[in-house]
Amino acid sequence: MESSFVLTGMFASLVLLMLTGAGLAFVLGAIAFLATIFLWGPHALIVTVLNTYQTMTSESLMAIPLYVLMAAILQKSAIIEDLYNAMEKWFSNLNGGLAIGTVVICTIMAAMTGVVGAAVAAMGILALPAMLKRGYHPPLALGTICAGGTLGILIPPSIVTIVFAITAQISIGQMFIAGIVPGLILASSYSLYIWARARLNPALAPLPENRVTPPLAERLAALRTLILPALVILSVLGTIYMGLATPTEAAAVGVLGAALSAVVSGRFRLAVLSEAATDTLRVTAMILWITLGAKAFISVFVATGGADSVLDFVRNLEASRWIVLGVMMAILILLGLFLDEIGIILLCVPVFMPIVRLLGFDPLWFGVLFMVTAQMAYITPPFGYTLFYLKGVLPKGIGIGQVYRGVMPFFAIQLVILVLFAVFPGIVTWLPELAMNRLR
Repeated sequence: MESSFVLTGMFASLVLLMLTGAGLAFVLGAIAFLATIFLWGPHALIVTVLNTYQTMTSESLMAIPLYVLMAAILQKSAIIEDLYNAMEKWFSNLNGGLAIGTVVICTIMAAMTGVVGAAVAAMGILALPAMLKRGYHPPLALGTICAGGTLGILIPPSIVTIVFAITAQISIGQMFIAGIVPGLILASSYSLYIWARARLNPALAPLPENRVTPPLAERLAALRTLILPALVILSVLGTIYMGLATPTEAAAVGVLGAALSAVVSGRFRLAVLSEAATDTLRVTAMILWITLGAKAFISVFVATGGADSVLDFVRNLEASRWIVLGVMMAILILLGLFLDEIGIILLCVPVFMPIVRLLGFDPLWFGVLFMVTAQMAYITPPFGYTLFYLKGVLPKGIGIGQVYRGVMPFFAIQLVILVLFAVFPGIVTWLPELAMNRLR
């Protein structure tokens, strides 16, 4: 049977079953299961069992539950509330200051947890009421929270980055380091946009009528709340950067740092640990089920000649490699309308990475471009994940339509930054290269 016919049937089945609302993990697994039996018979299912065993015994995947547990402990121990109060003292009298402070907190949370949902939910509860009370334009406030929350995809330690690195078979540590500078550039771009809009149209982000700048001593004292998060960040990224620990070992250090931070802050309770462990179990199970289903699906795809067909197609194209890259980026953004980023990675990376290497692009650089498109997918209407994370905490009178309007300028910023990184690869690659030279 021709491989093109089989591949067409597999992807048509994938689209149709996804439209029914069925879970991605089970859709992928079911298609792979039925395709294997149909093509090679029931005895071939032993390959699926072996692939599943290999996946579940992967040491790299151990980092995922550890980073999720670290994030959950930090979220449940309310350390983020202290951070927001400190940022409010420093930024409240600046044009768009509360929104800029929100981006700063999201950046810090990204470096502590790497979990998008935690940042969006926390800022929706803490920052959104404060901005609305000050008279901020709702779409601006909502867009800030959604876009700031997605920084957890790019800035390490990121669960999405770990899944990408494992799937692409490149160094998790190098991917972590490669995401630092691009993540900070994105955060700075968001802040600059907010400041410029508030400066040009003060009605979007009014300053307090009776502005009272807190004394310098009070603002400096508020910075004490940064000490514990900074120690957690340094314990994770510092040990990786200095070559003292692998990303998995650094994740264990981060869990210990998060627990100690909760103890020092006086908020460590057994209930906190229990809730954090439950959240970790839920998130990790979801990721691993999708991983297993995607692994099985891709195995059938490769076995039927799908990967070779794609590579042959690219070789025979009479188009610039940059056009091929642009098409891949467009596909990723389009898929973000319907699929979560873990599913996109597990479906697309095994197909795209051979093309990236064939065209002579740096896989690490492509990985950062992939992460930026994942951020874009997170805020793309109508199904971007951050939109629904935020929807759960919206106050009465604010609908999802205002969220959609609020995220579009930030989507445009992400698109501009994506092009910037594509045109100037050195922005992405210089820090990983510096780290590698340091370790030699």
